[in-house]
Amino acid sequence: MRTKVSLLIRKPVSEVFQAFIIPEITTRFWFSKSSGKLVQGEKVTWEWEMYGVTDEVVVEEIVPNERIRIQAQNLRETIFRFEPFSDTETIVEIENGEFETVEEIIDTTEGYTLVLSGLKAVLEHDLDLHLIEDKHPHDRI
Repeated sequence: MRTKVSLLIRKPVSEVFQAFIIPEITTRFWFSKSSGKLVQGEKVTWEWEMYGVTDEVVVEEIVPNERIRIQAQNLRETIFRFEPFSDTETIVEIENGEFETVEEIIDTTEGYTLVLSGLKAVLEHDLDLHLIEDKHPHDRI
């Protein structure tokens, strides 16, 4: 089973796409530190410093303003799709899987919903909501 979440972001597709490529933007709504921007064929290390967690992802594919496909250490593929809804709006869809338990599906769906909500706050309102940081406050180091 795979998970899929999506959300309308009221910004042009190029701006929304770059928010996932450029770590200075992504760190405002997802992970806290990155070893670099996403480049097809490269490995990038993401850190959630507040939890003492890292993940190394391989950037499998980048189609500018359309799709990003990565593979994490847990061998799960994640696909980010960007669909222009209008000249100033973009639908972002995140698909992830394969999962064996309902608990994994729920946790992943919740997590990516927070990622998209944080993205919306950053791009539309220039607000850092700290959603990922505040998801598990008892687990912060």
